[in-house]
Amino acid sequence: METQLSTTPIRIFDTTLRDGEQSPGVSLTVDDKIEIARQLSLLGVDTIEAGFPSSSEGEKKVIKSIVKAKLEPEICGLSRANKGDVDAAIDCNVDAVHVFIPTSPVQMKYAVNMTPEQVISAAADSVAYVKKHGLTCEFSPMDASRSELPFLKEVCKAAQDAGMDRLNVPDTVGIMTPKTMATLIEDLKTVVTVPVSVHCHDDFGMAVANSLAAVEAGATQVHCTVNGLGERAGNASLEEVVVALHMLCNCTTGVNLKLLYSTSRMVSALSGIAVQANKAIVGENAFAHESGIHTRGVTEKPLTFEPIAPELVGRTRKLVAGKLAGTRGIKAELEEIGIHPTDEQLKEIVQRVKELGDKGKMVTDADLLALTSAVLGEVIGEEKIVDLCDLAVMTGVKVLPTASVRLVLDGKEYVAAETGVGPVDAVLKSIQSLTNNLEKIRLKEYRLEAITGGSNAVAEVVIKVEDDKGNVVSARAAREDIVMASVEAMINGINKCLIKNRKQGTTK
Repeated sequence: METQLSTTPIRIFDTTLRDGEQSPGVSLTVDDKIEIARQLSLLGVDTIEAGFPSSSEGEKKVIKSIVKAKLEPEICGLSRANKGDVDAAIDCNVDAVHVFIPTSPVQMKYAVNMTPEQVISAAADSVAYVKKHGLTCEFSPMDASRSELPFLKEVCKAAQDAGMDRLNVPDTVGIMTPKTMATLIEDLKTVVTVPVSVHCHDDFGMAVANSLAAVEAGATQVHCTVNGLGERAGNASLEEVVVALHMLCNCTTGVNLKLLYSTSRMVSALSGIAVQANKAIVGENAFAHESGIHTRGVTEKPLTFEPIAPELVGRTRKLVAGKLAGTRGIKAELEEIGIHPTDEQLKEIVQRVKELGDKGKMVTDADLLALTSAVLGEVIGEEKIVDLCDLAVMTGVKVLPTASVRLVLDGKEYVAAETGVGPVDAVLKSIQSLTNNLEKIRLKEYRLEAITGGSNAVAEVVIKVEDDKGNVVSARAAREDIVMASVEAMINGINKCLIKNRKQGTTK
């Protein structure tokens, strides 16, 4: 999708450091908050709500530090509609004060125990007090979406008469739909002339949609948090709102889209809140493709399955190996890192990837590389001198590990059984006992590596075998089953050794 011609500038009011920090389990240090504020400035947000000054002396200290950093965005402090809170914000030398007071019947009664008349008076007095000190004032009638419309209009009009610079409309408990949000914004714009903002929560998963609906209805500022952090289900996600505004709503913002992903990663690391893999824009799977038809499409023309170019938001496309993966996608992923398998090798790699996927295992990059490395090192097709037909292993408590193998050696089948200190030792001894009929080849070195975590990890076995002439050959294999990986590596090594000697004309 090509970016549409943008006409309407929308302000981005970031409240990650205030509402975002109210996420359960999130507690940012002073240094964390300053680092995030600097990143938000680089990102290009218009306002940073640095915190709630009256909540603690520590909070005031953080906000003062952010103000002293002299960042590009407006720095705002949150304040309840009372003189003490406003004074705490003013003491921090912020550029703006965000004054709020509940206006819904349930919150006026149970949250602040105030009458409607007291709410109107407190709102107007607080706004006037902020303006008296020469600061920008943004006013929020908290729980606006559950307030009675006539009273809500009255409060907003009183705040405007007192000098508010911006009206912010909070959907405090996230109950709005795009249609009802648009209607509410339109209704309030009939009584106020100042710029209108919107602050949406995500309790029903509608925060971003409601924010966009507000913009379409005339709002010119959106409150957001990075990664959608915030109380309960969180706030409108900054990255989703901004990209949607640019790509879908014919609007512009001052945000540098290419820094969205790095900002998301920083906030995730510092907050300790992981971003879900399938989250839009910044989730690890947002630009990942596994299905064969999808990978074929995006390798030919990205627009087939990507509405947003990943580079636009600081991302790169990822073609994922898995049971739905197609040959073209895996080939493209390997070629991206400089690996160019033959058609026969690629067919085998894809088959092994699908086998892992069918077992419910997520195929990681490390798994793919291990499987590929093993396949590229194998002797494939008619060149094989030794091949495995059948394998049986017995082991357990008070049972001597025993393995029997049936191999094809130069076109003839042979069977052998051996015991060992463990199943791997037993099976490798069985193989060596048979291949000694062709040439004496011994295991010189054995190394096992678990590529990924978990009990179903792909194991990579790396071996070295040596013949009686001193020739040493390395081989490897990668499987979930350590015994099978060991068998494949051993047989591959023996094949390589035999082929090398035959080419030199030294094999019996």
